[in-house]
Amino acid sequence: MAIRISGLNSGLDTDSIVQELVSAYRTKQDKYTKAQTKLSWKQDAWKEMNTKIYNFYSKSLSNMRRIGNFTNKKITTVSDSTKATVSASSSVMNGTQTLKVNKLARAGYLTGQELKASDGEKIENNTQLSKLGIKSGTLKLKVGNETKTVEVTDSMTVKDFTKALNEQGISASFDTNQQRFFLSSSETGTSHDFNFVAEDQASLNMLNSLGLATEANFKEANVTPDKDAKFAIKDAAENAEIVLNGAVFTGESNKFSINGLNITATGVSEEMTISTSTDVDGIYNMIKDFLKEYNEVMNAMEKGYNAPTAKGYEPLTDDEKDAMSDKEVEKWETKIKDSILRRDDTLRSVMSGMSSHMSKVFEINGKNYSLASFGIKTAGYFNSAENESYAYHIDGDADDSVSSSNDDQLRKMIEEDPDAVAEFFTQLATSVYDNLHEKMGSTTLSSAYKVYNDKQMQSEYDEYTKTIKKWEDKLKDMEDYYYKKFSAMETALAKLQSQTNSLSSLLGG
Repeated sequence: MAIRISGLNSGLDTDSIVQELVSAYRTKQDKYTKAQTKLSWKQDAWKEMNTKIYNFYSKSLSNMRRIGNFTNKKITTVSDSTKATVSASSSVMNGTQTLKVNKLARAGYLTGQELKASDGEKIENNTQLSKLGIKSGTLKLKVGNETKTVEVTDSMTVKDFTKALNEQGISASFDTNQQRFFLSSSETGTSHDFNFVAEDQASLNMLNSLGLATEANFKEANVTPDKDAKFAIKDAAENAEIVLNGAVFTGESNKFSINGLNITATGVSEEMTISTSTDVDGIYNMIKDFLKEYNEVMNAMEKGYNAPTAKGYEPLTDDEKDAMSDKEVEKWETKIKDSILRRDDTLRSVMSGMSSHMSKVFEINGKNYSLASFGIKTAGYFNSAENESYAYHIDGDADDSVSSSNDDQLRKMIEEDPDAVAEFFTQLATSVYDNLHEKMGSTTLSSAYKVYNDKQMQSEYDEYTKTIKKWEDKLKDMEDYYYKKFSAMETALAKLQSQTNSLSSLLGG
């Protein structure tokens, strides 16, 4: 770097002169810097636009291609919803069926007798079983077809005992207010039922002390109970039983899945009616939501394409920004950013492709259908709101002021021929989807799932970086060159001044 000596001897404003001399180089650098800035804004605009397009493509549009999203929409009701709830899969034909609930599935329950501790104290969860007269031993029980055992000791607490039962698949608790055990099977149905087994006097005594002995236990142990003996109450588990269209079905739970019907029995009933029909509102709203998202994407693209011109506006240099207020800078830059996709060829191509495929005609069962067949149309170029010329409106849609007064053709078509509606919209969505899929394919200029040339733009951005660096280096070299020249001039003037002073001194000046 040249030594930069200011004009001490010449009196010249060296810095200003040098900057004027290299201004052409700075102008070149600024030109490419502005171009790169503008390109970066275009990249940002396309990223935002591509996100909107991709979200529509991957969600709403993709879902509309699946026929099941139409046929799955069924409404199934039961004449007495207090006794059963029913839902239907797409395989269930529209119509009525009969249902009767004979029995509900239930778990097995055992309600123990009220207990009294030997010391007369209230029994708590931390009370040891010895205070109930329990001696160590083994309790045997059957859970379903499986035999299980519980080792009982006199040092166990009430809480320890209920925990041991829970570990064997029995839901057990002790109610300290009622002073008795409450047990139930973990699931409904006869295969999950349980019973204690009293094979001898010792096991019967233990059950009796716990308040869990039933009358059946006395018979098992071959012991005759006292005439005033009290027994634990055992309610056996039961399977559910329903009658669907005359056929009897049993199950261990109250839930049945039969030929596409999902039935949950909630109460014993007389014969009821199950009615299945097309979910007209569900299909209508799915189509309406699809068109709403399509309109939002198309409106955004049209707005970008038709944006007002920003002719004469270029990104600002740092010096230009310094001469403006922050609000002025923001307003200036917004003007450019808002117009960055104006008349963009790629944007036009995407809009053209989507609108072209949305206007296609498809043959279904020998009849041609288009969106207009379902009362779905654009408002027309002259009647559309600004940047909404591609937007579709559904006749009779109460939320749409453009078409709300027209007859509701779409809802009528769904009610009369839901299969044709489903077939048309799946074909339409597939056509639009395939068109976008092709545009989003990876190429040497663009990445996958990008409708614009992101790779090409990034390459151009990188080239700008290299070019700007080249002009920065040239500018620096020229500055150094001129400063070196001025430095030499100042040095020569200094020597001349020194010689002049010396001559003047010799002449007596």
